[in-house]
Amino acid sequence: MMVPAVFLLTQPALAQDTAAEVEAEIDKAWRELEPIIEEHNAVRGKLKDKRKAAEELAEKIEPLELRVDVAQAAITDVAVYSFKGGNMSAFRALLTTGSPLALTDQLATLDQLARAQSLKITKVLETKAEYEAEKAELDKLVDELATMESELAERAEEIDAEIDRLKDMRDELLEEEAVADTGNGGDCPASYPGGGAESAVTFACAQIGKPYGWGEAGPGAYDCSGLTMAAWNQGGVSLPHNAAEQRSSIPYVERSNLRPGDLVFYYSDLSHVGMYAGAGWVVHASNPSDPVHMAPIDEMPIHSYGRPGG
Repeated sequence: MMVPAVFLLTQPALAQDTAAEVEAEIDKAWRELEPIIEEHNAVRGKLKDKRKAAEELAEKIEPLELRVDVAQAAITDVAVYSFKGGNMSAFRALLTTGSPLALTDQLATLDQLARAQSLKITKVLETKAEYEAEKAELDKLVDELATMESELAERAEEIDAEIDRLKDMRDELLEEEAVADTGNGGDCPASYPGGGAESAVTFACAQIGKPYGWGEAGPGAYDCSGLTMAAWNQGGVSLPHNAAEQRSSIPYVERSNLRPGDLVFYYSDLSHVGMYAGAGWVVHASNPSDPVHMAPIDEMPIHSYGRPGG
């Protein structure tokens, strides 16, 4: 697996740049950063799942090792009883029993016990080998995911520094030009759909004003998929912390059928998601230059719409 490169802006803002130009610069940089952040979220989720699966396999392997040890000990006992002293022991037994048939029956019984134990060991070892092969693949994947997570984490400071630089530029120019916010578009949500959707959208709207935090899913900060994941968790639906994986985990819905609580997915690479709040608005965690807020649904290129919980 390869970690996508972080493309940071190399051109500083010029003194004559307007706030709108800096805003466009921020948007351009963010379009490069957000897919990397969403990939980081996906890697963390996969790593957690694979580690859990590897631990479960290790728990299955441990008792199999004990069963092999017990069966091997039983064979050893049979072998010691049967063959200690070699043929002389068998000859002595023949002399003491006075019955070749009885001795034959005894030896056959011992041989059957040994064979039965050997068969048990073979079956256990085969099962153990299957588990170990599966666990080896999981361990390899866990190592790859851990390496990728580490590489992404090393870029965190680089990403944060670039975000802070762009935000500072924007704030400075906004202050100089006294540019006012456009407002949040009215009530959030515009209507209450009931059920889990109502719980989800009510929660999402309650987070308005909280800061953006990449890789965060609350309670103090959120990124885009972290907000929708946390909101729908309140609605009784478990979603992954990744916009593309959220898209693949829920059914599609037509725009004409949108209701508050539905998810709106953006861009061809599915790198952003927001929650429909009604009346043509979404509530979302867009980027570090803004807290969680409402925005017109068509503010970004729409990929599709989905409804958690069907």
